[in-house]
Amino acid sequence: MNNRLTEKIIGAAINVHRVLGPGLLESAYQECLFYELEIMGLSVSREVAMPIVYKDIKLDHGYRIDLLVENKVVIELKTVECFTDVYTAQILTYMKLGNYPLGLLINFHTKLLKNGIKRFINTA
Repeated sequence: MNNRLTEKIIGAAINVHRVLGPGLLESAYQECLFYELEIMGLSVSREVAMPIVYKDIKLDHGYRIDLLVENKVVIELKTVECFTDVYTAQILTYMKLGNYPLGLLINFHTKLLKNGIKRFINTA
């Protein structure tokens, strides 16, 4: 099911990119991808608060997951020239803190969206 779920998400992202192309703000892609996933019948939340728990305290520092699908797949959207290690660390941290099994890092600032997608599996 997890592979089928990420395939659906990637397909929706490709549809959004095909219509809009590169060059827009991340928020535009987020809104359109949210819409696409919802009309597919998937449970999707946006701007999901991600608190940090350190020992006995909970720190709410405004970290937010761009999209969370079926409470399983963290989607982090970017509109950047290229991915950096910081983006990878960010999505892996969100997955670890929320104990989410899968993550997709999607960069809409590419000519072909398939070249701007990285899939992650939480092995922790």
